[in-house]
Amino acid sequence: MTAAPRTAVVVPTLGQRPEYLGQSLASIRAAGEAWILLVAPGSFDASGLIADGLADEKVDETGRSLPAAIEQGFAALPESVTYMAWLGDDDMLSPGSLTATSEFLDGHPRTSAVYGRCDYIDEKNRLVWSNRSGAWAAPLLRIGPDLIPQPGSLFRRSSYLKTTGLRTDLGWAFDLDIFLQLANVGKLSYLGRTLASFRWHADSLSVGQRRDSVREASQVRREYLPAWLRPISGLWERPVQWATYRAGGVVIREAKD
Repeated sequence: MTAAPRTAVVVPTLGQRPEYLGQSLASIRAAGEAWILLVAPGSFDASGLIADGLADEKVDETGRSLPAAIEQGFAALPESVTYMAWLGDDDMLSPGSLTATSEFLDGHPRTSAVYGRCDYIDEKNRLVWSNRSGAWAAPLLRIGPDLIPQPGSLFRRSSYLKTTGLRTDLGWAFDLDIFLQLANVGKLSYLGRTLASFRWHADSLSVGQRRDSVREASQVRREYLPAWLRPISGLWERPVQWATYRAGGVVIREAKD
């Protein structure tokens, strides 16, 4: 990695899934040139991963939540970083995806974040389902389900610094919240290619407690509505919650087949 990296990826991990973590880090290297920062407990030894070139640095986690760990990583990035993202320790980026998203941001200065398609894979890397949402997913955020995949997305750092950052009071919908914040300071742009793979399994944060996740996303959407719309938001929020929960059930059944 160069001494003055322009793009960075923060990978929060507890170090409990070494096989997946290795695949995740290797996928970032194949996605383009990036500074890879691990945020992990002090007891986690990352020296081997750094020696193997799979990570550039590790910081000891001081927070008590996933969004807090990601925020800590963002704050610790080198000053030269212009574009940044985070990736779950069991998710993977597609080859060349970071090169594509950083070049897109280079050419679209009004874009605060870029996103694309995302494959859902199981524990054995088998394709379960593909999220092929398009540019329409961005305006849908305020009134419908969050169809913008966080894996593979890339943020402009200067835009991110205009937000209040990831909300540590949220357990699941902090990605929805930050996309809504970024939409207020710039444009959310769509890149029509598969940028990442999200691993769908029993331990995935948004899978194991789907009902709470769906309710929390609904709460976040309501907060971004004009005050006069909030009292009647149940007219569309209840169907959206039902549809989102049902869609998750379909993916789970596909994963079990």
